[in-house]
Amino acid sequence: MIADLITYLGCAFLLVGATFALLGAIGVLRLPDLYTRMHAASKAGAVGGGMILLAVALTSLDGSVALRAILGTGFLLLTTPVSAHLLARVNHRGKDDHAVKMVVDELRSERRQNPSA
Repeated sequence: MIADLITYLGCAFLLVGATFALLGAIGVLRLPDLYTRMHAASKAGAVGGGMILLAVALTSLDGSVALRAILGTGFLLLTTPVSAHLLARVNHRGKDDHAVKMVVDELRSERRQNPSA
């Protein structure tokens, strides 16, 4: 009975994770600029991948596989925001036409106030 409950819970995590991953992929395809695409990929991708790995941890019934899946989830949740931040920073510092599309550029105004940064 408990094994059936764990299997159903793992299937639910898998479906929710796949839905988040699908929504993130649709966001990457449909959104207009790099910043919004990156937001969709980093948020939905991290949550979707984390849920899928948690589903693997639940349904594996093996301690070493579950531990690796949980460690993989933690690694994914720690590294995804850092990589998204670095991609946004590189794009902002590059010579691109993003200044035309931006309404407010708070980073540029902060640089003008603090020229040493």
